[in-house]
Amino acid sequence: MDIYNTIIKNKKENEMETINVNGTEYVKKSDIPVTPLEVSNEYFMVRTYSAGVFFGKIKSRDGKEVVMTTARRIWYWEGAASLSQLAMEGTSNPDACKFPCAVTEVTLLEVIEIIPCTEKAIKSINEVKIWEA
Repeated sequence: MDIYNTIIKNKKENEMETINVNGTEYVKKSDIPVTPLEVSNEYFMVRTYSAGVFFGKIKSRDGKEVVMTTARRIWYWEGAASLSQLAMEGTSNPDACKFPCAVTEVTLLEVIEIIPCTEKAIKSINEVKIWEA
């Protein structure tokens, strides 16, 4: 038997074509569906190259462009040594933080970092009073 068997078409609709070579089943890379980033109700810290850091939900992502909803700019923070710690633990000094009001939607260009936030951090950040000048 030829080591390259004939392409096996799956009987169910929307399933991928496969080929079996020496007992190993392969799928063409272009047939593998791309799973989008799970963004349902999760909150993220998003750092951009020049617009700063934002906290909120991700509506969509296309390369370095991210659209966020319910997004607060993280203008200044204390009580966390880094953005990573802020995303994992929140702030231990909320009164010193400067987080303006949330915007309904913002498109961020040149995104360089996306960090999912923990429930503890989400609660902490949402409890920081709105900073107004």
